[in-house]
Amino acid sequence: MVSIFAGVAGRFGVNEREAERFFKFAVVGVIGFIVDFGIFNLSLRPFELLLDNGTALHNFFIGLGLNDEQTISLARTFASTLSFIAAIVSNFMWNRYWTYPDSRSRSVRRQLALFTVVSVAGIIIRVPIITYAHTPLTNIVANIAALEPYSVRIGDNLALVVAVIVVMFWNFFVNRYWTYNDVE
Repeated sequence: MVSIFAGVAGRFGVNEREAERFFKFAVVGVIGFIVDFGIFNLSLRPFELLLDNGTALHNFFIGLGLNDEQTISLARTFASTLSFIAAIVSNFMWNRYWTYPDSRSRSVRRQLALFTVVSVAGIIIRVPIITYAHTPLTNIVANIAALEPYSVRIGDNLALVVAVIVVMFWNFFVNRYWTYNDVE
């Protein structure tokens, strides 16, 4: 499948090796997407319960000056952060050993450090997107009668989709030309 994609891309003047890397990067991205969404959805409800009205953690954040809505929205932030970290680890391993196997002229520590810097910048881009896109997307979904009961959860996931798409482009270009720049 990879070689077919690379061969077709080569017929259009695209470097076959880069097309192969892009295809593998996209497959790794799908794996990371599954890890990201799976952990986000598995951890969101436990974080919501931890931050529910009256819990010690809820009262702690209220004491710091956050209002109820801000405190409850932290569940999305915490779940998103946890899922993002899990996806980073998964994607780094897959990219190092499958997408860019010829990039191992650098030590794993150095490459992981570079990959982590790119990923931290990615989470700095991601968290505000999820935080601010959630409400308008939830409101759009709530206007569809059949989906209204699920509008908050669907809004959470749509906000995550938007964030993942934006950060995917950031990660591909910066990692290709910085983290994995030791490949031809």
